[in-house]
Amino acid sequence: MDVGARGQFSERNIPAPTAQERKNRACENGWPESEWALRKKILFDSGGEGGNTVYFSLQYENTMKKLPLLFCLLLTVALQGHAESAFTYDMTKDIAIGALSLGVFVSPFFVSETPKQAPTALDKNSVNAFDRGLMFPYSKPLDLISDFGVYGLLALPALSLAGNFTDKGALLTYSIMYTEAVLLTFGTKELLKNAIIRFRPYIYAGGVPAGLENDYYNSFPSGSTSLAFLSAGFLSATFLAEHPDSPLKAPVVAGAYALAVGVAACRILSGSHFLTDVLAGAAIGSLYGWAIPLSHKKQRAASDVSIAIAGNGVVVSIRF
Repeated sequence: MDVGARGQFSERNIPAPTAQERKNRACENGWPESEWALRKKILFDSGGEGGNTVYFSLQYENTMKKLPLLFCLLLTVALQGHAESAFTYDMTKDIAIGALSLGVFVSPFFVSETPKQAPTALDKNSVNAFDRGLMFPYSKPLDLISDFGVYGLLALPALSLAGNFTDKGALLTYSIMYTEAVLLTFGTKELLKNAIIRFRPYIYAGGVPAGLENDYYNSFPSGSTSLAFLSAGFLSATFLAEHPDSPLKAPVVAGAYALAVGVAACRILSGSHFLTDVLAGAAIGSLYGWAIPLSHKKQRAASDVSIAIAGNGVVVSIRF
């Protein structure tokens, strides 16, 4: 069978079932065992920009079973396509994105703005009206909860790899994408923190808590919130692309963003950030969490299905 030369091919021959297998299957389904004289040969084209092509050649003894066999064949195609990651890396593009990511990541080391001394008394009324209503004294338990929440969220994007954990290409692609997104997010939020002096809300409620003498002026933006929304956005973008028909789409996306919002709320309630701090952090994390996966998404052509009946069999070619 000539399938063209668009990519590398792998061939797998599945021999006809033995007499005992036919008998077992016939008993299970109530069909005459002669109808299980089936041989299947699959050629799978995994290369080329146009997608993948799967060729099936089925032979059977009873033509009355064409439709059930065809249904099983199409189900096999669906599962085969689902196992392939929706994302890929490109050496040239990722060298450029990687260089940009590293540049953003190291840039904060060259920018540093610090106050001459810690403030002793700040007037709450000097804060803008939008932030003034959500200012709280420092809470160490909520501060720690938000920290651990971020650590947990950063591991969530692994859910998108369900079904592809053994695919080395998918693992490499995800490693590249996530590294780029994390470096960009971390570098951007640290650059802004180092360049902008903004006292944290707890300063207005009683001074600098013990142990935070070098962090009280880095309120904008919220770093924990940026990383939380990076994770939520990355998981959402990849899970929706990898599992477009999954009934878990809504729960996964809603759950990820609920956790990210919870982290943001803890940053405010702990007195560590203003509302505008967490909004800026959410915007930064969401930007890179969605943009990086989308820039690596494969371009797929429309499905092309052709079916031909030949003698006592059917040949189906599906391009996706």
